[in-house]
Amino acid sequence: MLDEESIVATVRKGMLPAHIYNDPAVFAAEQRSIFSRNWLFLAHESEVPDPGDYVVRGVLDDSFIVARGEDGDVRALFNMCLHRGMQVCRAEFGNTSHFRCPYHGWTYKNDGRLIGLPFFKEAYGGDRGFRRDEHSLLPAPATQVINGMIFVSLDPSTPALPERLGGFGDYLDFYMKPGPGGVELRGPQRWRLPANWKIGAENFAGDTYHTPHTHLSVSEIGLMPDARGGNRKGGAMYFADGGGGATFPLGPGDFRQRLRTIGYPDDLIDRRESSWPASIRTLIGENGHIPSAATIFPNLSFLHLWAKISETRTAPFTTLRLWQPISERETEVLSWFVVEKEAPEDFKKASYKAYQMCFGSSGMFEQDDMENWSSITRVAGGAMARRLELNNRMGLLENNEPVARPLTEFAGPGVAYGGFGEFNQRRWFELWCRDIADGRPPAKEAVGEGR
Repeated sequence: MLDEESIVATVRKGMLPAHIYNDPAVFAAEQRSIFSRNWLFLAHESEVPDPGDYVVRGVLDDSFIVARGEDGDVRALFNMCLHRGMQVCRAEFGNTSHFRCPYHGWTYKNDGRLIGLPFFKEAYGGDRGFRRDEHSLLPAPATQVINGMIFVSLDPSTPALPERLGGFGDYLDFYMKPGPGGVELRGPQRWRLPANWKIGAENFAGDTYHTPHTHLSVSEIGLMPDARGGNRKGGAMYFADGGGGATFPLGPGDFRQRLRTIGYPDDLIDRRESSWPASIRTLIGENGHIPSAATIFPNLSFLHLWAKISETRTAPFTTLRLWQPISERETEVLSWFVVEKEAPEDFKKASYKAYQMCFGSSGMFEQDDMENWSSITRVAGGAMARRLELNNRMGLLENNEPVARPLTEFAGPGVAYGGFGEFNQRRWFELWCRDIADGRPPAKEAVGEGR
């Protein structure tokens, strides 16, 4: 039997029981307590631009059809027929006005309404025996759209998404609102990774410590010369309510000069200058920090970087990814390329090339990370892992005081630290503990910097 109270107490002291990365009982608790009560990303509106467009996406074992109806509204519909529970839609994406169950032929409009039953009069006596207009595919219990991103929650009482995001909302605008026209997504690329879902999520939440070691080869070949230990030490880790991440330090200059250095043309800089929140513009233009990797709890991550795609050109790129749990030891990774919808085609091609070189199923950064994360998961399933508590206290003294104080010249929302530390990992795991412990607050002796 899982001792949730003991695990939570240990995590809140800055130590991680190693077996939480490969334990079926822990995974069952996560299904019950985390993925049933948080906002989870399903799709972006740009993936279903026209009436009839749909994609099928999952939340663990629950399948949803994200469809744009003939009325133009986007809905998230539970992909299960009302008759015998067959998946109504088996294709991953497409365009249709109706969904017909392959088992017995019950038919639904793309807004979810049940409109057709084979042999309706003979089998059901017509409307006297079964009122079709009173039945519809189940909608997601709660749906919210922010910056074109479609989120669902399986718990209708979950606090509203903006409330959960809090200060992270400004960073979300950085990734997903670079101009008045918004963004478009390409993908997703999908692959299965023999690793626990938490490892990727917490890594993107602000693990700058691994970059100069895991990704040393990327720096050595010149793909991203800035991926050096000294530069990562010069960045910052921040956490703002519902999510956190890390920044890269930029060279000297103002807002526009710094964006030009990493490959943005002037017309794209103009739109960012008018669309990004003031906190982000100040963070870049005055503090010299630009957001890089980040995670919204529990499993949605972002990344903004740049790469040298030729001898004469550097191109920036943005990617969004979902760490979709399959089991305690397997994760399906969904990776999208994100680009401003109004950007010129030449920029989109260059940016996509940079993304493919660095991330996605064949990216160099990706290969480095997957090797580490799969190894961690494999070892965490052994008997010895239950004897070990992993140290998650980087940046803290024995009395829980931070080695360095929070940054004062950091315009972005949240609490930020420079150098190296596991401040973000502890904050991410505190949200994990919040749900595993059913909302119980941390004890007084728990690690609590930045609250």
